[in-house]
Amino acid sequence: MGTAIQQLFDLSGRVALVTGGSRGLGLQIAEALGEAGAKVMLTSRKAADLEEAVAELSQRGIDARWIAADAANPDEARRVCRETLERLGPVDILVNNAGAAWAAPAEDHPLDGWDKVMNLNVRSVFVFSQTIARLSMIPRRQGRIINLASIAGIAGNAPWQETIAYNTSKGAVVNFTRTLAAEWGEHGINVNAIAPGFFPSRMTASTLDRVGEEAMAARAPLRRLGDDDDLKGAAVLLASQAGKHITGQILVVDGGVSCVIG
Repeated sequence: MGTAIQQLFDLSGRVALVTGGSRGLGLQIAEALGEAGAKVMLTSRKAADLEEAVAELSQRGIDARWIAADAANPDEARRVCRETLERLGPVDILVNNAGAAWAAPAEDHPLDGWDKVMNLNVRSVFVFSQTIARLSMIPRRQGRIINLASIAGIAGNAPWQETIAYNTSKGAVVNFTRTLAAEWGEHGINVNAIAPGFFPSRMTASTLDRVGEEAMAARAPLRRLGDDDDLKGAAVLLASQAGKHITGQILVVDGGVSCVIG
């Protein structure tokens, strides 16, 4: 007989660190991990947003804490990792969610905008992963790393998008995930990515205002955008024993947008 399904998805006693966890998709994932039993550390730049997020999670009975830091700064990222271990113990689950976007035509895209996106969306993913692996996962020979990619890193631009830095960064996250999974499997570390489609958020607000939510939803075979629950199951699967034989995979959660030609 195998393990009971409830036990496979149970995260009781686990510690999760979620970057960009104060709102949007990061907060949704933190909520899911916490509801499954994990202790959750949130980090983002703004203390006020973090306080509000932790209060919201606490009302749901989740053990949540926060650390304000700029994930794009390697020293700050390493500080977050060390402080999380000091306050909560070894980290079992790392969710690299912090990200930024910059819209501009490729021929006019500013270099500082390119660097801002790359430093947060790619370099911080490397720094957090390397630091947590060194301090917690490799010595214990276990761990789950979940990176937030995007369908923009798989399929390029829609005609009305001008986000070459963002799309390039998410393409990098896709191959980073596959490469790291191949290298760190021997340490018992599973590395996967979730690639969301369009979810209403601060990052997508301007696009949704310009194109319209109904028009965006109509592009998906399921005729809907993502909502506040649509990443929860994917996150818990990849973080738990239920996903122990899954690594190096990109789980697309987009209502079917990426399977449509043209």
